Amino acid sequence: MNIHEYQAKAILREYGAPVSEGRAVLKADEAKTAAGELDGPLWVVKAQIHAGGRGKGHFVEESAGEKGGVRLAKSVEEAEAEAKKMLGKTLVTHQTGPAGKQVNRIYIEAGSDIERELYLALLVDRVTSSVSVVCSTEGGMDIEEVAASTPEKILSFSIDPATGYAPFHGRKVAFALGLKGAAMKQCVKLIGDLYRAFMDKDMEQLEINPLIVMPDGNLKVLDAKVGFDGNAVYRHADIAALRDETEEDAKELAASKYDLNYIALDGEIGCMVNGAGLAMATMDIIKLYGAEPANFLDVGGGATKEKVTEAFKIITSDKNVKGILVNIFGGIMRCDVIAEGVIAAVKEVGLEVPLVVRLEGTNVDQGKEIIASSGLNVIAADNLSDGAEKIVKAVKG
Repeated sequence: MNIHEYQAKAILREYGAPVSEGRAVLKADEAKTAAGELDGPLWVVKAQIHAGGRGKGHFVEESAGEKGGVRLAKSVEEAEAEAKKMLGKTLVTHQTGPAGKQVNRIYIEAGSDIERELYLALLVDRVTSSVSVVCSTEGGMDIEEVAASTPEKILSFSIDPATGYAPFHGRKVAFALGLKGAAMKQCVKLIGDLYRAFMDKDMEQLEINPLIVMPDGNLKVLDAKVGFDGNAVYRHADIAALRDETEEDAKELAASKYDLNYIALDGEIGCMVNGAGLAMATMDIIKLYGAEPANFLDVGGGATKEKVTEAFKIITSDKNVKGILVNIFGGIMRCDVIAEGVIAAVKEVGLEVPLVVRLEGTNVDQGKEIIASSGLNVIAADNLSDGAEKIVKAVKG
């Protein structure tokens, strides 16, 4: 689960991180009042979407050469004008894809003087089962670009979860970033504060890019990107309340409400499979036969007729889907339950694209009989290869 920059900064402020004063704006007529509550002489107006690269992005509605989603204003009136230019518009960045994302929130904060820009992040390291700290002197840039061009400028190390954070971890970061004096002491405290927030809130990503050194030698968190472990959000009602459903894919959101593992893709063949491994294999074999999967969808081992029905409705709601492949190997999941769910869904939403069904395993004969006696135009498949070949042929001719 991701949250907006202004929400991330509010959390970090609670843990003692140095963050500028700012105001979130949802309506254009609130912008002037919000900016007026902050000290000038410089204001920063930031589009709030769940994607990076906002400063380098562009708005679909504006002409070429216009400024991106992070803009400077030298007066309250200018801040208001910039906010009005952004709200309700579509911002395209390298992370949103060409479709972009609509800006429904603006964050206005007090400007800061910058002497140096640094990079800092805490991430879950699955290899070491610990929290990794990543830092670089090359702040303000995409860390992927730094890793590709100057990897020697990146320091990464893990914090042992058994012992947790210790001041030497903070000093290690400070030395790598070339910090001295007050900035070094602040860095030691900051890493400790961030680690505590990371663990307390079940974060899986905490990225500060940039962390700045100001002319007076003090540190400040200028930008923040925070993501949480979706499986742990139930433990944090305050975090769950920050969820912005308008930033999420409608199909993925609907799937989450029915405990379905769904990820939207760009292809034309919808997939309904039980088991993550089998779902991956199904996607691979669709590509092998010359087509692209439209989604990853694992209905799980204990899916009910209602879940299967909802899964089918989610697939058919994707306008890019030109055909559907149902691939079920019944172990815990029974083939007859899948068949009943598919039939119920087709009767409810209709079937306007080719449908290939491959069933094998528990109650397979009952499942096939349910499909065969339904009177629906369903193409039966004997195995996975046969199913993939048939659906690709049905879609592409």
